[in-house]
Amino acid sequence: MTTLDNTPGQPSTAALTARRFERMRPFGGQEAPRFATRGLPPGPRWPVWLQSVALLRFRHQFVPRMWRRYGDVFTVRVIPGGRPLVLFTRPEHAKEIFAGDPEVFHAGKGNAILGPIMGEHSLLLQDGREHQRARALLMPAFNGHALRGYRGLVEEVARAEVARWHSGEEFRSLDRMNALTLEVILRVVFGVTEEARLAPLRPCVTRTVAIRPAVLLGWGYPVLQRFGPWRRTVQNAYRLDELIYAEIRERRSAPDLPRRGDVLSRLILAGSGHEDGAQTERLTDEELRDQLVTLLLAGHETTASALSWALYELGRDAGELARARAAARSGDDAHLEAVLKEAMRLHPVIPMVVRTLMRPATVGGWDLPAGATVGPSILVAHARADNHPDPGRFAPDRFLGANPPVNTWIPFGGGVRRCIGAGFSLMEGVEVLRQVLATYAVTAVGTDRPRVRNITSVPHRGSRVRITRA
Repeated sequence: MTTLDNTPGQPSTAALTARRFERMRPFGGQEAPRFATRGLPPGPRWPVWLQSVALLRFRHQFVPRMWRRYGDVFTVRVIPGGRPLVLFTRPEHAKEIFAGDPEVFHAGKGNAILGPIMGEHSLLLQDGREHQRARALLMPAFNGHALRGYRGLVEEVARAEVARWHSGEEFRSLDRMNALTLEVILRVVFGVTEEARLAPLRPCVTRTVAIRPAVLLGWGYPVLQRFGPWRRTVQNAYRLDELIYAEIRERRSAPDLPRRGDVLSRLILAGSGHEDGAQTERLTDEELRDQLVTLLLAGHETTASALSWALYELGRDAGELARARAAARSGDDAHLEAVLKEAMRLHPVIPMVVRTLMRPATVGGWDLPAGATVGPSILVAHARADNHPDPGRFAPDRFLGANPPVNTWIPFGGGVRRCIGAGFSLMEGVEVLRQVLATYAVTAVGTDRPRVRNITSVPHRGSRVRITRA
């Protein structure tokens, strides 16, 4: 393994990766606290392991079934030890949770299953002051000025991708969108354009994104990491870390660092400057690595899945396709954004937004104990007819003129933890749709349904489409 630098005593990348695995076991290596079942909202009495598998692997069937069976608030018990996950489905419930005291409603604890991959410094896993600091450091890379700078890069990558397509071709749009959004995020995050450096990064990121739910569960049981898919996932993690730490090491000494606009360069500079009049601590290589991996993974497949669903739905509706193509040609960004938002509503990529209670709290009229995890169900919120009339219909007009009521469309979460990359995701999606639809009409090939991959959902058949130049 490559070491971070030539300084004697500096830990190797392998040592840093091993330390992260040990420190970030999702279940802490400790016995889970016991919770009383009395007083919690109703829920299934299935074995804990079965509920956990149903939630992770079959969520699109399981969660709506629990809602129909138990009502607007229900409890699912998950490993380890039957920890209660209380899901809420009404917009007023989401408002309560999003507005909850961040010192009580911890998002990082609820995302602990991602710890071995993301790392303890990840924006998704931090809470309190650490989260505020990390968000403040990352925010300049995703403000309006930065987004305008990224738009040209997205346009360039999308145009190059579409130029490789051929009229009459049939393909899995998910695969094409994944390749495209990966290229964008690698360039935005690292500022790297040389093929020799991009080539080894692409498969490592792709393999990290493509892990199955069973592999995620296996992070909590180190003994599994010696076998099959768990072993391959660990090996890939070591390789990805080696590549990322090498980029960090090289970038720190780059002579043009102050003139670069990529996220890595911005973070190195931000961690070396001043904050509120006081000298801020330089971000360590580990801190940089964790934030970079978070952005690579959270900003890649989520957008790709939303785009593939958008193309699939347009390919099933000639009228909506014609309107979207006209918008692409005329520069009507609002309409293209509405198409993307409606695809994200009809086909949620993330199933829920979770918070772990650090102290007892009352949510939706239920008194809940410390240690319980609570969260709005995106799957149900987006499918409720009282939130979105005729919810099974693809109707981008819902997002034109007036948006749906607050907290009924929540793919990016809400409150102080709203996804920092929401603006980037929508900008990227609009630009990609413009490049595709200005050149090609799309026709959906067959039907599709969601399939769980890691913590996200993607089209089971890859949203197959046929493209024709028209």
